[in-house]
Amino acid sequence: MERYSFLRTLADSWVLLILFLIFIGVVVWVFRPGSRRKHRDAAESIFRNENRPAPDSDNEGR
Repeated sequence: MERYSFLRTLADSWVLLILFLIFIGVVVWVFRPGSRRKHRDAAESIFRNENRPAPDSDNEGR
């Protein structure tokens, strides 16, 4: 039972602190200065080939 108590104490204190710091680091990294352009580029990437003409229906499958 001593191992369980040790792991429970570790999870309640240090691991929680480490996970919180990782979360704060991710939030800071996402909202860092200069990342707006990269986020906009990623958001608009699915529309890059939208203006491509549709294939001819008589040549389809050949």
